[in-house]
Amino acid sequence: MPFDVSLTAAQAWVFLPFVVPMALWAIYTDLKDLKILNVCVLTLFAGFVVLGPFALPLEEYAWRFTHMGVVLVIGFLLSAVGVFGAGDAKFAAAAAPFVAAQDAMIVLFIVANSALVFMILHRIARRVPALVNATPDWASWNTGRKSALKQVFPYGLGLSTGMIIYMILGVTNSAGA
Repeated sequence: MPFDVSLTAAQAWVFLPFVVPMALWAIYTDLKDLKILNVCVLTLFAGFVVLGPFALPLEEYAWRFTHMGVVLVIGFLLSAVGVFGAGDAKFAAAAAPFVAAQDAMIVLFIVANSALVFMILHRIARRVPALVNATPDWASWNTGRKSALKQVFPYGLGLSTGMIIYMILGVTNSAGA
């Protein structure tokens, strides 16, 4: 399998029912308002705090909090230079403890490719009048039209989709079942 992940099926089954709704919430608010709400970020983090001990050995559970710190620092640096928004940085940090350290590069690959695919699909979708008319209050339809220097895109799509795909890879992981 091209994406063998360390996340076991048992771990993924504990996390997946919680992560998917949080990821979908982040996608919706990012498309609609170009914001990932702090309450979503805090709820995602609280989900790890509560569910982590049921899915992970205690030592690994404790170490996973360092993932959040590292991703938060990197995310805020990237946000400060305009790569993506602070909400994206906070969401990535809250999602980081769900990811095994060994899987970081796989998740980055999935997130980057998801963001690219959704950037293209979003640019196409905003040219479809029926979609735009069905969601006229979505701020994301008007992004990228101001100037080439200030391209705004709801990167929560890529981050959230990456988390969902990672959880699905874990669920289908027969090696750690």
